[in-house]
Amino acid sequence: MNDMSNVPAYGLWGLVIINSLIFIIFALSFTKPRNARDWRSFGAFSAFIVALFTEMYGFPLTLYLLSGWLQTRYPGFNIFSHDAGHLWGTLLGWKGDPHWNPIHLLSSVLIFGGLYYLGSAWEVLYKAQRSRTLAVSGPYATIRHPQYVAFIIIMFGFLLQWPTLLTLIMFPILVAMYIHLAHQEERDALAEFGEEYTRYAAATPAFNPWGRRTTPRKLTRSQEPHHDP
Repeated sequence: MNDMSNVPAYGLWGLVIINSLIFIIFALSFTKPRNARDWRSFGAFSAFIVALFTEMYGFPLTLYLLSGWLQTRYPGFNIFSHDAGHLWGTLLGWKGDPHWNPIHLLSSVLIFGGLYYLGSAWEVLYKAQRSRTLAVSGPYATIRHPQYVAFIIIMFGFLLQWPTLLTLIMFPILVAMYIHLAHQEERDALAEFGEEYTRYAAATPAFNPWGRRTTPRKLTRSQEPHHDP
């Protein structure tokens, strides 16, 4: 730990609000929700961000619940220090400033890379929606749902940086929700674009750019494209 490891860093509700707003507004500037599905997607991401920063600067619920075990295993462990929240560094026994450990650096790459990917995807989608055409360029040339993948990447990056019990519970639920929203989106796109979307879906994986391609086939409104994510 560095010299700041014993400095209390919670109860800072102003920082909770400021940091939450920074990431929420930043994401909102890219996503520009237009319908209920867009707002559900963005709202779920916003809830994750608020829960994260509440534990990061407000009240360390996860550290409080694990305090007995942590203090037994790591004598002198101070749950009210900011460094304590970087649990991966503590569990792995890393010393020094946790902001420079490999996991934290990787998390920063994922968070800001995900935000950049989100912006790139929504720029293409927004232009396609305005012109009532199918989004097939940029990130949409490699996968069908880059906007949801971007949200998942950002959330995973935050989990690496500051894991909490609440966000660990929320993460798989939100991933499942995004997959469900993606399937709804595909049914709408199929109804609007028909055979054009059938060909696009047959040639482009849903979530994984290295996913298996299959021979184009006719889809119905009740039948979702059968590709490995």
